[in-house]
Amino acid sequence: MSRGAHPLAGLHSLEVDALLDDPSIEIMVCCGSGGVGKTTTAAALGVRAAERGRRVVVLTIDPARRLAQAMGLPELDDTPRRVEGIDTKKGGHLDAMMLDMKRTFDDVVLNHASPDKAQQILENPFYIALSSSFAGTQEYMAMEKLGQLHTAASANGSYDLIVVDTPPSRSALDFLDAPQRLSSFLDSRLLRLLSAPARGPIRIFSAGMGMVTGALTKLVGAQVLTDIQTFVAALDSTFGGFRERAERTFALLQQSRTAFLVVAAPEPDALREASYFVERLRDERMPLAGLVLNRMAAPAATHVSAERSLSAAEALTESGKHPAAAAVLRLHGERMLRASRERRLAERFGSAHPGVAVASVPALSSDVHDLDGLREIGARLSGE
Repeated sequence: MSRGAHPLAGLHSLEVDALLDDPSIEIMVCCGSGGVGKTTTAAALGVRAAERGRRVVVLTIDPARRLAQAMGLPELDDTPRRVEGIDTKKGGHLDAMMLDMKRTFDDVVLNHASPDKAQQILENPFYIALSSSFAGTQEYMAMEKLGQLHTAASANGSYDLIVVDTPPSRSALDFLDAPQRLSSFLDSRLLRLLSAPARGPIRIFSAGMGMVTGALTKLVGAQVLTDIQTFVAALDSTFGGFRERAERTFALLQQSRTAFLVVAAPEPDALREASYFVERLRDERMPLAGLVLNRMAAPAATHVSAERSLSAAEALTESGKHPAAAAVLRLHGERMLRASRERRLAERFGSAHPGVAVASVPALSSDVHDLDGLREIGARLSGE
C-alpha cells in the first residue's frame, strides 16, 4: 500500500506524516474512550515525529507499565525522561512523562500563592482529598500540565511538538468540561459564602449564613466544614488564577496550532463515542485532524471470500480429511466476515461525518513491547 493510501473505500485518508511534519502544529491531542489504544497511538506518533525531526514530548495519563518498557524506560513520572534508541539523524528527540495529578495540583498552589498560604493549603485535609480524588481533577490537571509544558517550550525551545494522551473518560465530555467545571467549583458562590465571616452590617445575611452553616455541620460534620472554610480562606487569592488558566488552556486548544485525533476501535460503542466526540469538538470549534481506527481486521488473502473459505472448511470437516487446512480456512473466513463488519461500521461513520479524515491501523499479532513495535504502529498509521 502506498504512503497515505487508505484501505476503506470512500473515506477520506488522514495524512499522518503531513500532520507530523507541519511545523505549525505544536500540540496533538489523542482523545477517545478507554481501551481503544489511545496511549499506544500517542506514543507511536511521538516516536515517528521524533524520527522525522521533531523535538517531542509525550504526556501520558496512567499508562500501562509495558508502554514505559516499550520506550526503554523503567518507569514514567512527572519529570520528562529522554527516550533512548530514537534515530536522531534528522535532529529530533523524544521525551516521555506521566501525569502526577497530586504533584501538578501542588505545583499550581506553590506557583500561585504566597509561601504561608501555600503551606496552609497543602496541609489542609480538604485540599488533600480534592487534589487526589475530586471528580474531574485528573482531566483538569492534564490540561494544567499541558499549559505548563507549552509555556516552557515556547520560552526555551525544548520541544516543538507536545503529544497528549487524554485520560480515559466514561463520558466523552469529561475532558473538555473538566477545566471549567473545576475552576467554577473553586470559584463558586457557596465556597465563598462558607469562607465569609458570619458577622457584618446585614444581620439577615448573617442569620441566613448561620442557618446554612448549621445545616452543613449536621450533614458533613463540624471538622470537615472547618477544613473547607480554612481551605477556601487560604485559597482565596488564587481563585482568579484557576479560572484564568482554564480559559487560557481552552483557548489554546481552539487554535490552529493544536490538532485533535479521535481514537476508536471498529466497534459500535467505540464509534458512537467517537461520533459524539467529533460533534462536540466541532461545536467547540476545536481543530479536528481526523479519526484513528485501531485494530482493524486484516486478512492475508483477501481474494478468497469468506463464503468460499467457510464452505471449503465445512466440506473438509465433513470429509474428515486435512483438519489443519479446515481450521485455517475457517479462521480466514471468520476474519473476512469481521473485516466486512468493521468496514461497514467505518463507512457508516464516514457517511455521518463526511469531512473527517480516517487512518486505519491493522491489528498486530501481539502487544507492543518495544520501540520497533511503536515504529510499526506509526508506519501503519501513515499507510506504509
